[in-house]
Amino acid sequence: MTDLLTAVSSGLATLTLNRPQALHALNTAMCRDMIAALRSWRGDDSVKAVLIDHAPGTRGFCAGGDIRMIQESGKGDGREARAFFFTEYRLNHLLFTYNKPVIAIMDGVTMGGGVGIAMPAKFRIATENTTYAMPETGIGLFPDVGGGWYLPRKPGAIGMWLALTGARLKAADCLIAGIATHFMPTEILGPARAQIAGAAQTHDAERALAGGLDALAESAGKPKELTPENIARIDRIFALDSVEAIVAALEADGSDWAKAQWATLATKSPQTLKVTFRQLREGARMASFADEMAQEYRIACRVSQRHDFIEGVRALIVDKDNRPAWNPPTLAGVDQAMLDEIFAPLPAGEEWTPL
Repeated sequence: MTDLLTAVSSGLATLTLNRPQALHALNTAMCRDMIAALRSWRGDDSVKAVLIDHAPGTRGFCAGGDIRMIQESGKGDGREARAFFFTEYRLNHLLFTYNKPVIAIMDGVTMGGGVGIAMPAKFRIATENTTYAMPETGIGLFPDVGGGWYLPRKPGAIGMWLALTGARLKAADCLIAGIATHFMPTEILGPARAQIAGAAQTHDAERALAGGLDALAESAGKPKELTPENIARIDRIFALDSVEAIVAALEADGSDWAKAQWATLATKSPQTLKVTFRQLREGARMASFADEMAQEYRIACRVSQRHDFIEGVRALIVDKDNRPAWNPPTLAGVDQAMLDEIFAPLPAGEEWTPL
């Protein structure tokens, strides 16, 4: 079975993720094939728009990346893991800079690598099945695939909250956070795909897409996580100047919501919490998306071979005992020298570069 299906019809090019046994999680070959297709369509005047979709009958749009492979590689020389990150980040950058409108139908689990291919899209459709998350702090990784660019540019401190806690959002919350641009129940995805195909045949495909999708979009209902009260707490607490200050403020708040966030952070890798905090703060000041991806590649190369990632994947994905032994076990043990080592430039000739 081919993990990626490509097609072109009447102005619309389609990338269909087809790895259902892994909820369409990306592997290196899928990223490489997506790059090849996108590059071939970029200069093709007959292609007016690109749709990123997944094969029908599965509950995932794209659940992330090939975490087990990355962990196995990280235990050794890390070469295969680095090749994956290098290729995936080139795909992320290609989509970010693409010269034609891209539409992503985020029908189902949209996490990690799935976020990386959905967020650059001009039009991002959520359904009642959508579950968005960047859960990397729970496995000792970090919110990559451009997370350091997108998350600090969310309203208020929502991005920092999402990055540190790995909170899961449904469609209504995704609209508030700017993750999705439209909500459509699955029952109208057929008409939506037909509208997208029709718009791709027009002279101004982007304008036709915007008008058609706006006309089809429906209300997603009330948010579960991003209520006005919770947004006020997020903006007050997760905008503080350190992870330690955020934890202290959550402890002092006393609300059930704050207690739940504190309990969640207590399960995460202290190393990753501090890496993520610095990543987002520096990402907010990055001059370009390419600069951010170069930074994330440095982090990925190092973190993927460190103890917390190897242990986090073991505990949550392989053995599933949900009892990771983090090292260092506390925030206090993660010092500036450790962070500087993780964020430092790579040796000459090993840095990430865009296509």
